[in-house]
Amino acid sequence: MGNREALIEGAKTCLMEKGYSRTTARDIATAAGVSLAAIGYHFGSKDDLMNEAMREALDEWGAEVGTAMAAGLGAAAGARERFVETWRLAVGTLSTPTTRALWLTQFEVLSQGAHQPELLRELSNLRGEAREGVATLFGAVGPETPESEVQLVGSFMQALLLGVVVLWLFDPAKAPTGEDLAKALELVSTRIQAS
Repeated sequence: MGNREALIEGAKTCLMEKGYSRTTARDIATAAGVSLAAIGYHFGSKDDLMNEAMREALDEWGAEVGTAMAAGLGAAAGARERFVETWRLAVGTLSTPTTRALWLTQFEVLSQGAHQPELLRELSNLRGEAREGVATLFGAVGPETPESEVQLVGSFMQALLLGVVVLWLFDPAKAPTGEDLAKALELVSTRIQAS
């Protein structure tokens, strides 16, 4: 592993252990086993490194849920079944310390946005990049779906995901299940279509 990769891994470790704001450049360099100057050389700044580490950590979480989905659902699974099962798997990952820390770190960054607008912009960019992945992961779009609809559905799924994570962090026992979410969407959809 080269210095760049070691720095990303060190930053991910620090994100999980200390959070975003309490992590220093020295913490990352120590965790990575490289010199402090390597951060500037490879990333320009500690914040740019931390943002890359968060991006990779979120990608890893998505891949983890995607792998579990591939193993748990056959190709014949319907859209509703896929939706419910993906939510079950996604919420199930929240009980792992690493995933819980990842989400808490995102909310930490969000809460600091008023004081650090550049940080909020970066988090917004991460969310923008993730829209298609989230919409696809939850089976809400297909390969034929127009890009504008993918982005719209992805935004909705991100909002739903963030809300479910917050509810789970408050009280895991009362957070909605995939079945709850599917039923709620069906009820809302029926009501909207009847209007």
